[in-house]
Formats: sequence, structure tokens, C-alpha cells
Amino acid sequence: MPVQTAPSVLIDPREAGPKPPFPEQPQPMPGSDRQLTPQADHGERSYKGSGKLEGCKAIITGADSGIGRAVAIAFAREGADLVLSYLEAEQSDAEETARWVRDAGREAVLAPGDLTRRENCEALVDRAVRELGDLDIVVSNAAFQTTHEDADQWNPEEFDHTYKTNVYPLFWLTRAALKHLRPGGSILATASVQAFQPSGQLLAYSSTKGAIATFIKALGELAIQHGVRANAVAPGPVWTPLIPSTMPQEKVKNFGGSTTIGRPAQPAELAGAYVFLASNDARYITSSVVDVTGGSMLT
Repeated sequence: MPVQTAPSVLIDPREAGPKPPFPEQPQPMPGSDRQLTPQADHGERSYKGSGKLEGCKAIITGADSGIGRAVAIAFAREGADLVLSYLEAEQSDAEETARWVRDAGREAVLAPGDLTRRENCEALVDRAVRELGDLDIVVSNAAFQTTHEDADQWNPEEFDHTYKTNVYPLFWLTRAALKHLRPGGSILATASVQAFQPSGQLLAYSSTKGAIATFIKALGELAIQHGVRANAVAPGPVWTPLIPSTMPQEKVKNFGGSTTIGRPAQPAELAGAYVFLASNDARYITSSVVDVTGGSMLT
């Protein structure tokens, strides 16, 4: 009997992106997409929309590169206008994201700022409502991480900054956005496999991701009183500037190789999960954490 192969439209997941080993490429924090080798795939050439978010208005934090850029491109091609939040140091990467959003025929409002400050989170929501005319979706995605070998190597300021970047903005944005989000809207967060399978070298980061997963599960009960759903995506290893700018080069070299699929995800491979959770297709899903981990089970 002849061996049957998958239709040509299907892609072998093992071969769908670059595999380790990767070259050494140290970057200063927060890192730049332009310096990544190999370049990350954000869906620039591959993502095709189908109107799932037509007319929606959304905020995306950490939108300059990585998962944030991929979600921005996907949301725009699904019909959403966007406010793109990022640090001022990432202006050039953010402008590239905005270019792809505008190429899709959607509005892109560039909003640099430090979201560790409550007033900046509140101002971001106000700006979205003012410039887009409404607000339907908030994607809290911005993140900070550092790696150390011993617990005492995290100084108090560094540990505090990790929580103020990863956890507090989710709360401040939620608090401000629920006054404006229309029924059917969504609050989405980026958790991580680290919330469920934490690495000691990522002590501060992994614990913030655990907090995010728990926050979203609890928030769903409150947000639905406004007709709003709250969910999170938990990625495994994803090829973004955060990796070479925050991890030892030996870790970068082998990044993602231990997954079941044998490689890190490309940002574009996360975008569909955010689109699904924000769309009416997921209208019966709230307080959920969806894993896109390359085979790691969230337990």
C-alpha cells in the first residue's frame, strides 16, 4: 500500500521554523527585532484575515516586536484599529509594526510610555477611547525578564521592576478599561508555560506569569458582569528579542530545542490564539489559559 502524505496545504510543524543551534547574538535590553538572527516571523507574509474582528478597537501592549507585533498584524488583517503601546527605546520597531497595520488598511496609533506607572496605563485607555472612538479589546502583553543562577542575585529593585512591568499594568489597564469595554469585548493577557513549569533561573519572571494566570481566572468572574470575557495565552519558548537580550548565550544557542516539536515558536504561531479568544468564536470561553507550548502540558 502506498504511503499517504498530508495535503500540500498542511505544514510539517517540525520544519515550520528555524531550529537550534542559533548563533551568539548578545543584545542590550529590551532588545530589537531588527538585530535578531534569524529574523522572527510575525505573519507579515503569511497571516490572512477573514473579518473576525471587523470594526473592533484594541490596545496591544508590547506591540513593537515579538508576540505583540504578530498580534497587531493579525488583528489589523481581521479588521481592527489599534493603539500600539511600547517603550520609547523601541520606537523604530514600533514604527515597523504600525506600517504593517496601516498596510492592512487599519488605523495604528503609536503610544510610547512606561506602563509601570498607573497614570500611564489610565492615560493609554483614555487615549484609545478618544482616538479610536471606542474600545473592545485589551491585550496586556508587555513583559520584562532577567536570568540568574541564585535567588540572592535578584536585587529588590529588579524583582520589583519585573512585577511592575508584568503584573501591575494588567491590573491598571483592566481597572480603567472595564469602564469603557462594550459587551462582547475581551481582556487578554500573555501568561507563559513558566507559570506551570517554572525555571529557577527565571524566578521573578515565572512567578509573575503565575500571578497573571491566576489573575485572569479570577477576573473572568468579575468581567462577565460587564459582558466582557477574560482569557490568557500561555506560550512556550518564542523567538523574540527578549531572548538574546535577557538570557545567557548558551541558552540562546539551544533555545526551544527541548520542546516536543524541537524548535521555538515563531511569533506568528501565537497570533491565531489571540484572534480566536478575542473573536465571537470564543464567546463561551472565559477565565481560560490557552497553551501554545510546542507540546508541554500545563498542569
